[in-house]
Amino acid sequence: MENRRADIIAEELEALIFTGEFADGMRLDEIKLAARFGVSRTPIREAFQRLMNSGLVEQIPRRGVFVRHPGPMELMEMFEVMAELEASCARLAARRISDQALDQLKEANIKCRAALEGADTVLYYAENEVFHFLIYQECGNRYLERETLRLHKRLQPYRKRQLQVRGRMAQSMEEHEAIVFALEAGDGDRAADIIRAHITVQGERFRDLISAMIGNQAGTSVPS
Repeated sequence: MENRRADIIAEELEALIFTGEFADGMRLDEIKLAARFGVSRTPIREAFQRLMNSGLVEQIPRRGVFVRHPGPMELMEMFEVMAELEASCARLAARRISDQALDQLKEANIKCRAALEGADTVLYYAENEVFHFLIYQECGNRYLERETLRLHKRLQPYRKRQLQVRGRMAQSMEEHEAIVFALEAGDGDRAADIIRAHITVQGERFRDLISAMIGNQAGTSVPS
C-alpha cells in the first residue's frame, strides 16, 4: 500500500514538473508536500527516490531535493544512445527470440492497439514497456539488457510524454507491428533500423517533445 502511494505521488510530482508548477532548479519541500498529499514524509521520500532514479530530481547533501530538467542537447544525446542500444537488442533478438516471446510481443501489440483506439496513453505506455522489455530480454545478452533497462528507466518520463504528442501513439503502433514482422522474419538489420527510428527523436518531433514537456518553463530554447 505504501509503495503504491509513493508511485501515485511520484506520478503526480512528475506531471507538476512537466507542466511547470515545479520549475527547473526548484527545491521540493518534503514537509509541504506531505501536507499537500495528506501523507507522512515516508511516501514523499520514496517518491523522491523514484524521481531521482529517472533523473527528474537530484539530491544535494545538506541542501535538499531539487528539480532537474536535462537541456535539449543532453536529452537528444540520451535518446540517440537509447536508439543504438535498442537497435543492438533487436538485431540480436532477431536471431534468438523464442516463439513464445513472439506471441507475447503480438499480445502486447493487441493491447497497445486497444489502448490506441481508446486514446488511453497510460495503458498504451504500460503495454509499450512490456513490448520493449521483451526485446531486451530476448537479445540473449544480459549485460546489454541491463544497460538498456538502465537508460530506459532514465528516459521513462520523456518517453511517456512523447506519446501525448498528437499522432505519435498511432505512429508508434505502426512501428511496433513492423518490428514484430522483422523479428519474425529473422531480419536483424531491418529490426534494428526500425527500432532505431522508433526511438530516435529529431527535427519537428523533437521540438514537439520539448514543447509538450517543458513548454511552460520560461526561457526554454530548442536547438535548430
